Amino acid sequence: MLDLAFAIGHHLLVFGLFGVLFAELIAVRKGMDASVVARIAAVDLWYGILAALILIVGFSRAVFAAKGWHYYEHNGFFWAKIATFGLVGLLSVPPTIRFIAWRKAGVSPSDAAVAGVRRYLHAEVVLFALLPMFAAAMARGYGEF
Repeated sequence: MLDLAFAIGHHLLVFGLFGVLFAELIAVRKGMDASVVARIAAVDLWYGILAALILIVGFSRAVFAAKGWHYYEHNGFFWAKIATFGLVGLLSVPPTIRFIAWRKAGVSPSDAAVAGVRRYLHAEVVLFALLPMFAAAMARGYGEF
């Protein structure tokens, strides 16, 4: 039952994180005013919360659930998934810094600044799409070394 609870929690958190990322991609547009920036900054806080919970639940799942750590530690797709998730997290830092700066300034960001943040968001979405592919391969035993 613990394995099922960890799996459900992990999946719901990942779906939630993707929802937040996609919401940011949709909301971050040229011509945003200060109120939109404030909403995006609030949504972005959930990005960090969900990412942290995914790591906690995911590693708890890997260590304490049915397959155990030994299954995951020798799987290339597991490590590819972890590295990709880490890269997505690193790519999220510049937009977060911009959201905070824009909110504190209380002004609309320039079109060039918005375009720069959108490039990061697009890269995050593309990399995020790899995560379920790696997870599916890993769950089926591919990538063992």
